[in-house]
Amino acid sequence: MGKILAVTNQKGGVGKTTSCINLAASLAATKRRVLLVDMDPQGNATTGSGVNKHELEKSVYHVLMGHCGIRGAIQSPEKSGYDILPGNADTTAAEVELMSMEDKETRLRDALADVADRYDFILIDCPPSLNMLTLNALAAAEGVIIPMQCEYYALEGLTALMETITGIRQTINPKLHIEGLLRTMYDPRIGLTNEVSRQLISHFGEQVYRTVIPRNVRLAEAPSHGLPVLNYDKNSRGAIAYLALAGEVVRRHDGKVKGLNSERKTAS
Repeated sequence: MGKILAVTNQKGGVGKTTSCINLAASLAATKRRVLLVDMDPQGNATTGSGVNKHELEKSVYHVLMGHCGIRGAIQSPEKSGYDILPGNADTTAAEVELMSMEDKETRLRDALADVADRYDFILIDCPPSLNMLTLNALAAAEGVIIPMQCEYYALEGLTALMETITGIRQTINPKLHIEGLLRTMYDPRIGLTNEVSRQLISHFGEQVYRTVIPRNVRLAEAPSHGLPVLNYDKNSRGAIAYLALAGEVVRRHDGKVKGLNSERKTAS
C-alpha cells in the first residue's frame, strides 16, 4: 500500500511544485515506485514532468468527475522516472462541480484506492489555497509535507495551515498528520532565515527535515526543460538536496513501518 503524502502550503511561491517534482524523481531514483498527482489547476507539476498540459485527453479532472478510471489517466513520462496523474486548467471546473456532489471531499481518496498498491509513494501537489481540491488531497493523504521559506510571514501562514490540518483530522481524515516541514530557498547568509529556522526547530523538533533546499539556478531552470533537476543537472546543489530529502522521507517511512510491525508482533 503506497504512502500518500500531500505537499501543501496555503502561501504561494514557497517551492511546493518544485518540491513535488524533484522529490518524486529522487524517490524514483532510489528504486521506489512513485505516482505524482497534479491537483493544482496551473498544471505546473504536469509540464515540469515533461507532459503537455494543453494536449491532455484525460486528466485528474476526468477522474474526479468519474468520467474515466484513474488507471486510464495516469501517464509515464519517459524522462521523469515516475508516473503522473496530470492536471491543467480543467481542474478549476472540478472545484465548482464537486460542490454539488455528496462525496465531494473523498473523490480523490476513492480514486487512489484503485492504484495505491502499485506504488511505494504517492505525492499530491496541492493548489496554494484551501479549496475543495486541497480538501480532497488532505482527505486522501496520510501525511502532509509543508514546504516553506524561512521568513516572517511564513510563520503566520503556518499557523493557519496547522488549524486546517487539525480540523480535517477531526472531521474527515483521522489518520492525517504532519509528515515534515521542508525549508526551501534557503540562504544561510540571511539573519532572518537562520532565526526563523531556529524557531521552527524549537517548536516542531524532529518534524523539521534536516535537509534544506538551497536557492539554486539549475533548480529554477529545470522546469522549462520539462525535467526534474536530477535529470537536468544531477551534480547541482538542488539535485543533491532533493536526493538527501528522499533519503529522509524513506528512512522515516521505513522506521514507522518497522515500528508498526513490531507492535503487531507484540500484540500477537
